[in-house]
Amino acid sequence: MNKITALAGIVASLVLAGTASAADYTVTVEPNYPPAQALEVYKPLMDYLSKATGQHFILKPSANYHVYWRDMRAAVPVDFAFEEAHFTDFRINHQRFTPLVRVQDATKYVLLADSASANDGTHGLIGLRIACMSAPSMGYLLLGEWYKNPIAQPEVVSTAASWKDGVEMVFATESEGAMVPSYIASTYPNLVPVATSREFVGRAFSAGPTVPLEVRQKVAAAMLKLRSPDVLGEIGATAFVPAVAADYAGNERLLRDVFGYQPVRGRAGPTAAPVPDDQPGLTVKGGG
Repeated sequence: MNKITALAGIVASLVLAGTASAADYTVTVEPNYPPAQALEVYKPLMDYLSKATGQHFILKPSANYHVYWRDMRAAVPVDFAFEEAHFTDFRINHQRFTPLVRVQDATKYVLLADSASANDGTHGLIGLRIACMSAPSMGYLLLGEWYKNPIAQPEVVSTAASWKDGVEMVFATESEGAMVPSYIASTYPNLVPVATSREFVGRAFSAGPTVPLEVRQKVAAAMLKLRSPDVLGEIGATAFVPAVAADYAGNERLLRDVFGYQPVRGRAGPTAAPVPDDQPGLTVKGGG
């Protein structure tokens, strides 16, 4: 009986040890979907990472970009983040995050419009409605670069629950234009691309400073091996490639005019890149 009891104790200890080895890691993503929808969209990725690494990954969605930016400035704890270049650079500089991998394709934003509103380029949308996710999403900030004149502005409608919802608002005649990532714009050939932004390095999957090196390495390896179209398609990616902090240096400057932004203490704020009147790198249709 003593031997049986001892054997049972050993088995129980091994089970507990195996359970203890799997830690919970939180992942935050930009609020491009309502929280309930985000949990569905990113579930395949969370399941894939959990299976590939032996850890447990939990999505930590946010209600909107205002809440997301507030939590980011307050350094609300999170283990991993999947974000555009300006947020990635912010976390590198302010929170010691390390980019592990990035989306292979560069990020670009496209201003779409219905055919009736697209002929005069960006100028033709002054005074009209443009659907866009709210500040400080990259789309919103880039839209602001195109419309700098305070008396020559479109009406930016930030009520869309997702980038795709913004496009649907054009079809529903609730707006005349929509600002969306290029991977979404490419799926709507019946709308006219009025303007296309300059390119930014692709969205990064980065790790916080408390994540053990072994876990970072497992996550990076798993993301680089990811080929499932079901997982990649949900997050608007074709593949992931290695990323380093230098890839994102300087992108934080997009946040310079956002409410609550502060440069790293003891460091000068990021210098704004000059944008001449002809806005090189901006592809415009018509008279924009």
